[in-house]
Amino acid sequence: MAIKSKIARKRRHRRIRNKISGTAQRPRLNVFRSLDHIYAQVIDDVAGKTIVSASTVDKALRSEVVGKPKKDQATMVGKAIAERAKAAGVSKVLFDRGGYLYHGRIKALADGAREGGLDF
Repeated sequence: MAIKSKIARKRRHRRIRNKISGTAQRPRLNVFRSLDHIYAQVIDDVAGKTIVSASTVDKALRSEVVGKPKKDQATMVGKAIAERAKAAGVSKVLFDRGGYLYHGRIKALADGAREGGLDF
C-alpha cells in the first residue's frame, strides 16, 4: 500500500469514526485488513472494551482458512464473529469498514456476518 493511499484510508476511517460509536446495546463491528490477513472486532466504545474478536490468525480458524482464497477466508471470519457475538448476547451492530471501500474482502466479511445472524 502506497503512503498516499494509507493516509487516505486513515482519513476516511477518522471521518467514519466521527459519525459512529459503539454502545452496549449496539456495539461497533470494526474491520482491519492487511495483505495476508483480515481481523474483526465487536467493540463497546462507551466502556472501551472489545467484546469479541475473530481473525484469520485465530487458532480456531487458522487450520480452516489455510489454502482458501482471501474472500472465502473473510466470509469465514464474518461467520465466526457473528457466532461469537451471538454467544456474547450481541445481535445488532454498527459496521465500521475501517476506511476501506465496501468491496471485495470487506464486503465478503460483512456478508458472512449477516449470514451468521448479525443485524446491521
